[in-house]
This record gives sequence, C-alpha cells and structure tokens, in this order.
Amino acid sequence: MSLKTVWIDTLYKVATGSRNVRNFFTPIGAIVYGLLLFGFVVIALYVDRLIGLTNIFSNPLNLVLSVPIFLLALFLIGWSVQNFLAAKGTPVPFNPPSQLVTTGPYAYTRNPMLTGVFSLLFGCGVFFGSLSLLFVFTPLFIYINFWELKSIEEPELEKRLGEDYVKYRERTPMFFPNLMEIFRKR
Repeated sequence: MSLKTVWIDTLYKVATGSRNVRNFFTPIGAIVYGLLLFGFVVIALYVDRLIGLTNIFSNPLNLVLSVPIFLLALFLIGWSVQNFLAAKGTPVPFNPPSQLVTTGPYAYTRNPMLTGVFSLLFGCGVFFGSLSLLFVFTPLFIYINFWELKSIEEPELEKRLGEDYVKYRERTPMFFPNLMEIFRKR
C-alpha cells in the first residue's frame, strides 16, 4: 500500500470517526497549516534580504495596495468558515461537515477558503514588498496545495461523499470562480 493510500485512508477514518478524535486532530491540523503559511512568509522575507530585494513598494503604496487584498482574503476565509460551521463541520479536513457544502462561496469554487489564503499570502507579499513572496513562494504554496488537494483530499472526498462530490467537482472550479458563470446565473 502506498503512502498516498495510507494518508487518504487515515484522513477518511478520522473524518468519519468519533467526534472526540475529530476534535483532537482539528486544532493540530489548523496549527500545522498556519505554521506552514507563516514559514513561507518568513523564508521569503529572508530570501529577499539575502538577495537585497526588500521593500519593492514604498510606504504608503504598500498599504494602499495590500489592504484591499487583505480585506478580500479575510472576507473569503470568513465566509467559507461560516458556511462550514453552519453545516456542523470545520474547514480542517480532519473534521469536515458530514454532507457536501455547495452554498455561499462553495457555489462558485470548491476551495474558496484556500483562494482567501492565497490572497492573504499575496497581500503579505505586497505589504512587505517581497518579490520572492509574490513570484516564488506564493505560487509554490499554491502548487503544494493543488497537489495535496488532487492527490489526497479529493480522493478522500470522493470516497466519503460519493457521486455528489464527483458531480460537484465536474461543474465547480477548484480555486478561482468563473466570473462569466456568476453573471450568467443572475
């Protein structure tokens, strides 16, 4: 059995296990993910300092550009979390809602919270004036999340939610909504 299969099965067992087990692993998953995100910012700022590319945006331009990005990111993250909590789950894969969430931002993208996290990371790159965070570490973070979703989370979701998830995946973009579809629906 491959490591990928073991991880998918473990995620499935925890996600469908007892509430105590899910509640135990939820903060651990959130903390690990938060530390990974923080680590990307710290490493990018260190790389910028090493190569002498610091503060590519002057004050207050960095604030003027980053605040709208931060607000969008926080809105997406908050809206996504609110929809998961309303469905009696969390965004952490160890403690998901028992049913497929397709309301709110999930009507437009399968991973709106991650879109918010990516925006937050990009906003940090603008705020800190970090060339490497904007053009190396944020794309790398997106790629790592894409790989993990495709390799681990989506197979687990298909296993746990079945055909409903498969149909949802086929009609809903992964990270970035199709704006033309949004306007056509109205």
